[in-house]
Amino acid sequence: MSGRPSASRRTVLRGAALTPVAGLGLAACSGGGGGAPATPTAPVVLGLGSEVSKGGAQLYEDHNVVVSRAEDGSLKAFSSICTHAGCAINKLQGRTLVCPCHGSEFDAGTGKVLRAPATVPLHELSVEEKNGNIVAGPGA
Repeated sequence: MSGRPSASRRTVLRGAALTPVAGLGLAACSGGGGGAPATPTAPVVLGLGSEVSKGGAQLYEDHNVVVSRAEDGSLKAFSSICTHAGCAINKLQGRTLVCPCHGSEFDAGTGKVLRAPATVPLHELSVEEKNGNIVAGPGA
């Protein structure tokens, strides 16, 4: 017999019951899955150019992209996948993106981190206005 105490039946059952719950928590914070890719892999039409006013921003959740328009009319686009844990950002307050997982905040006009825990800026995407539509992704 060893000098270590053995685990009780209750301890073993409690651990087995909590294991699937822990896995769900990890899955909620992962960026992978069957949803949209982190960034468009080809040019995608996001919407009408008129949807993004000068000085404003628009979040396109279906494509994980945020687009902002500077006062001079130029467009910037960024992936709206948080660089901290890969969560899809689903909240835009003015020009600030707020990650639902851990509260990181990003500037929609520059992609820069405004609030931790993220430390890396959002990934910038090519973007242009074609025939009145905003198009983002490689080749845009």
